[in-house]
Amino acid sequence: MTTTPSLTVRRARAEEWRETRELRLAALRDPAAPVAFLETHDVAEARPDEFWQQRATTAATSDAVCAFVAVDADGRWVGATTGLIEEPGATDVLGGPVEQRQVHLVGVFVRPEARGAGVLGRLFDGVQEWARGQGVERVRLCVHVDNPRAQAAYRKLGFAPSGVRFTLEQGEELEMVRAV
Repeated sequence: MTTTPSLTVRRARAEEWRETRELRLAALRDPAAPVAFLETHDVAEARPDEFWQQRATTAATSDAVCAFVAVDADGRWVGATTGLIEEPGATDVLGGPVEQRQVHLVGVFVRPEARGAGVLGRLFDGVQEWARGQGVERVRLCVHVDNPRAQAAYRKLGFAPSGVRFTLEQGEELEMVRAV
């Protein structure tokens, strides 16, 4: 866990399903959402409370899934990301084959007013520390080719294109990776 007087980065807790829901809905209202996320605001908003409760519990307690959040001094969540451990021989969340044990970062979001302050790097560091504890040596994420802001942020944090590209309903994506 990383703490400063104004921001704490930590693993999300099971009872924080309302905060999980609120931040996800905020992410899905972001102008970049159509190329950044695989679901729409309307779909997410329609999900029952039980969905969000289960999502929060899994992200807080699983050895294979871990959500990290950035919380400001007022207790407001300003960013989050989730790490999913992918095992060799399995199929990843996008339907492709997994060739090595790795963590796939998904659901990456930082509120606009908190961008540029190092929040994203601290979130990724939290997941990376967790991944290291799980014996994982590589972290990956996928980013839409038409999302240059996100690509630039990821490059700044040490991610590099792996050469893997694929097409989803939203368009072409590229995989970026970095060592843990």
